[in-house]
Amino acid sequence: MSTQHPTPDKDAIALLPEFERLGLDRITLVCTGAQARQAQEHLGKAQAWGFDTESKPTFKVGEQSDGPHILQLSTLERAWVFQLHEPECRRVAGELLALGGVAKAGFGLGDDRKRIVHKLGIEPQGILELNTVFRERGYRKDMGVKGAVAVLFNQRFIKSKKAATSNWANARLSDAQLVYAANDAYAAIRVWQALGLSSGQP
Repeated sequence: MSTQHPTPDKDAIALLPEFERLGLDRITLVCTGAQARQAQEHLGKAQAWGFDTESKPTFKVGEQSDGPHILQLSTLERAWVFQLHEPECRRVAGELLALGGVAKAGFGLGDDRKRIVHKLGIEPQGILELNTVFRERGYRKDMGVKGAVAVLFNQRFIKSKKAATSNWANARLSDAQLVYAANDAYAAIRVWQALGLSSGQP
């Protein structure tokens, strides 16, 4: 029987020091084909990316989301936030996600994968669900980014509820949206590194 590791609860996490997030100086907004190709060049140098998407929330019963509207990819140094309304930007985003040999690490990626297949017409490769890694190591089923940051770094990951439920389909994203989106991906790549996955440890 595998060992069960405890995870800190919400109250315990609230007492921890803040996880240092990326500031706007280390976040690049990608909304044109030229910017997307530039991002592709930088991202191609890394062996893994933190990965997440955002979709405009739906509030009506039966309303279908046409997301994702945003794709976030992050290295340990910088994050790129792709807006997917421009065709060339969407095409490059699809190429990046279909690229083999690069781990795309994140949390709760089941819905993201389905939406990507539908929106970008590609099957993403190398998707690494970090919750699965924690489960294999004896943690409870659904760790999530907050729990992972608390366990690995003894720090509290800040997530803005207002940004989470904002309109990700907006043509102009706010600074708060950029910081929120980029840091979900950045925290994932930091967790990936801290788990020793870069050295191929099980």
